[in-house]
Amino acid sequence: MNNVKDYITTHKDRFISELFNLLKIPSVSADSAYADDVIKTAQTVKSSLMNAGCDIVEICETKGYPIVYGEKIIDANLPTVLVYGHYDVQPADPIELWDSDPYEPIIKATKKHPEGAIFARGACDDKGQMYMHVKALEFMIKTNQLPCNVKFMIEGEEEVGSDNLGIFVANNKEKLKNDIILISDTGMIANHVPSITTGLRGLSYVEVEVKGPNRDLHSGLYGGAVANPINILTKMIASLHDENNHITIPGFYEKVEELSAEERAEMAKAPFSKEAYQKALDIETVYGEKGYTTNERNSIRPTLDVNGIWGGYTGEGAKTVIASKAYAKISMRLVPNQDWKEITQLFKTHFESIAPKGVVVKVTPHHGGQGYVTPINTIGYQAASKAYETTFGKKPIPQRSGGSIPIVALFEKELESKTILMGFGLDSDAIHSPNEHFGVWNYLKGIETIPYFYKYFTEMNA
Repeated sequence: MNNVKDYITTHKDRFISELFNLLKIPSVSADSAYADDVIKTAQTVKSSLMNAGCDIVEICETKGYPIVYGEKIIDANLPTVLVYGHYDVQPADPIELWDSDPYEPIIKATKKHPEGAIFARGACDDKGQMYMHVKALEFMIKTNQLPCNVKFMIEGEEEVGSDNLGIFVANNKEKLKNDIILISDTGMIANHVPSITTGLRGLSYVEVEVKGPNRDLHSGLYGGAVANPINILTKMIASLHDENNHITIPGFYEKVEELSAEERAEMAKAPFSKEAYQKALDIETVYGEKGYTTNERNSIRPTLDVNGIWGGYTGEGAKTVIASKAYAKISMRLVPNQDWKEITQLFKTHFESIAPKGVVVKVTPHHGGQGYVTPINTIGYQAASKAYETTFGKKPIPQRSGGSIPIVALFEKELESKTILMGFGLDSDAIHSPNEHFGVWNYLKGIETIPYFYKYFTEMNA
């Protein structure tokens, strides 16, 4: 790719400014109070794709938030790359833990980003990474170096389960037809250690309710005489792991893939410092399933975590009540071969079975998705590897991620296409947390690297 660095240098300030404008819109799909902002963001993405050089850009309505579709078809005989991303973001709560306004992006230097990082909700997940592809397309079109066809599918419901994306994909297979799918919604090991995500965990997300008496009760008059839903819920949750942090749901591990010693040895080559990991999180020690390393626990092993728990009085001061109901939200990260719907049912059956007399338990499934593994011997992976090697000066390490992008398995099923996950964020970028950020260097490096993927993928398919 001729002059890609020069183009980025020339337009760097504009690239950052445009991303800032996108980050200022609070496109929180989980909260209906931000509905207008989510729609506004979709329109902004549409304008950006048009300005970048797409010939067709559409806002495709769904039962929820719209999907932005764009395309630049230069020759039907050439390969087609489909870029997927999302323009919605996680809620910024708790706001008080942010050092700056989550929707007023600023650039600050950090230890891992001495050149500066963009602090804002969505900076890394996924507005910043999605927008790298828009600017990479702009470069290729403006310099007449686009080597193949490109399509974009940018949705607004990824953070709430992508409920309507599957319907859209199933109904638009011809429109979305492609040779490879490209996503930047993952990370890499470090700025000096590039990596490509080759595996994702699946997800099952449920909400549980434990109901006791028909109203909140005085804890003095009724304490010890009726079942306390909060006490019972915490005991039930505690029983979901044994002393080795092994999940106790019957059948949970039945389809879990056990990696060979050779594969685990390859994974272990990725640089990892237990001390640095603990220091970064301000924890005394690592924790997890016995018999596995930290990197294995957060990538190739399934998990069960409570994401929220509430009930009774949580305001200031004291109120001595036995709550009528207690609630929790629970997520299970799954590995390939574990079917999320099957796991959800196993959880529901088990959780209801361990409820003691005196309470009624209700399990409400929310959303989920399958895990995914992409082979490293495909043309798509090899093209991505060569692209990283060109711009980073070293081959990337294949790495399985602990995160979930449920639609990746859906894409393979419906569109019969492999997905390449070219992430440029870092684990320390605080996605889904206060003070989310994305390195300016990483943002621009993504714009520099992506065009090489197009180049090498086209050449390898010739």
